[in-house]
Amino acid sequence: MRAATLRDVGEMSVEERERPEPDPGDVVVEVGATGVCMTDFHMFHGSFAVETPLVLGHESAGTVVATGADVRGFDVGDRVAMNPVVPCSACSACKRGDTHLCENNTSIGGAGETIVDGAFAEYVRVPATNVEDVGDLPFEQAALAEPLACCVHGADRSAITQGDSVALIGAGPIGLMLLQTLRNRGAAPIAVAELDPDRRELAAELGADVVVDPRERETVEAIREEVGPVDAGIEVVGKVPTIEQAHEVTAKGGTTLIFGVPDQNATMEINPFDIYFDEIDLHGTYALTQESFERAVRLLREGRIDADVLVTERIGLDEIPAAFERMADAEGLKKVVVPGER
Repeated sequence: MRAATLRDVGEMSVEERERPEPDPGDVVVEVGATGVCMTDFHMFHGSFAVETPLVLGHESAGTVVATGADVRGFDVGDRVAMNPVVPCSACSACKRGDTHLCENNTSIGGAGETIVDGAFAEYVRVPATNVEDVGDLPFEQAALAEPLACCVHGADRSAITQGDSVALIGAGPIGLMLLQTLRNRGAAPIAVAELDPDRRELAAELGADVVVDPRERETVEAIREEVGPVDAGIEVVGKVPTIEQAHEVTAKGGTTLIFGVPDQNATMEINPFDIYFDEIDLHGTYALTQESFERAVRLLREGRIDADVLVTERIGLDEIPAAFERMADAEGLKKVVVPGER
């Protein structure tokens, strides 16, 4: 099979590999589509260190072509999406349902304690417990089940419910999926701050009640004027200044949620008295759980999330490094690898 293999920092090549065979509890999936994620970007550039050679790619969907001897519930020909986080199911985190915080997790092509070959390839091996049936959902949309599950988990962490106000700082692919996720929960009003005009326009089309251009109006001031202090200030960029903005617009008794991925060495100042006196919850949200993945697939299958509008590029395996360059310049939205395209 063909696979885009990371050979070293900044070095990726498409090469021939043996097609994987299933272990007793696994399925082998012929990859229909795989989303390109900022985690892949960081692994490629070395800002997230991994052992090479390694096949990246963890947002994937495709067709089951082989099943292990112990697999029940899935057959050859089934169309599935892949949850790349494989928990040990034995540690305390797993036992309480926090499978994303597993002490011994394995990641298929993504970030984890142990990383195995992922889905920037024609075939990928996955535990049967980590796939969900997607029915007739197009693979390019089904591949977004993993990032959508991160949004579902993040919405859980925000504790947002009907009629709660939200400010989203950032409207990239994840921010736009989170916007739709929060609208599904009845959040209102939702304000979105975003530098890119096309992304601002799409945010408005997808249901943002207020859209702020930070170049024209200072973000915190604009959100306070248009909405007031919000029940949840959510940062989806991963930068300290934008985290501070989200925190500044959070109302007393509200939640500030860090969704974007900050630099590992980043620091910021927080006044602990304000946290105490205003009873503000400061939360992080990381990855997805098995339960949020199941819900994400259901949302996509039932048409509650417009995923197709987020896919702006369809590329082949050999085009991935060039796609990383466009991601660095924030060009377009979601880039999806279709291994059959050359």
